[in-house]
Amino acid sequence: MNIDPTASRLAAGGVAFAPQISSAARRYGLDPELLAAVAAQETGGPDSNAGRNVVGDGGHGHGIFQIDDRWHSFAATSEAMDPAKNADYAAGMLSGLLKQYGGNVREALSAYNAGSPTATGTRTRWADGSDLSYADSVMRHYQRLTGESPQTSAIAESSATVASVGQLQLQAQRLPFLPPSMPPIAPAPRHAASHAYFRQPTDYIALLDDDNHENDS
Repeated sequence: MNIDPTASRLAAGGVAFAPQISSAARRYGLDPELLAAVAAQETGGPDSNAGRNVVGDGGHGHGIFQIDDRWHSFAATSEAMDPAKNADYAAGMLSGLLKQYGGNVREALSAYNAGSPTATGTRTRWADGSDLSYADSVMRHYQRLTGESPQTSAIAESSATVASVGQLQLQAQRLPFLPPSMPPIAPAPRHAASHAYFRQPTDYIALLDDDNHENDS
């Protein structure tokens, strides 16, 4: 029988549903501790690493990662309460957000929670009195799991290597830009109604034409 060392490490840290989280993280190239930290933030609470498979947020949040049925059709299906499929859906969301925001962990986490990379999002008060934004609270869970500083911790990994935040940002700069007809798709917000966020391409030809018209006048 094959034993997943990552799942074993997560379980040793008190992470519930460690095999499902480990498998989803591996599938999308995420740091498993980061994904586990999101689960802890969503359904574990302060000072706990163990997420729960529950329905919350007034009946709208589903599963370990509280996928919101107001924004995600997946959450309205029975699969949303399957821990493996819930973790897989959340991992896909987080992976896409990390790519969209150039590897910026805090922006990706803020968008996961509130639909905007600059949102404070859900605030959490910890036992020591700390009142943290959503992203900062996730990072505190992450630090509990790894013992590492969030500023230097890894956020994504392949089967052989682990990429730092700086490496991911460098990789993101090398990615080809989508043509104007194919803007990046921003995931819908989970806990707050806000407009979808798109990066709009700059029409440099139009700008040059404007300059030429000004020179002619």
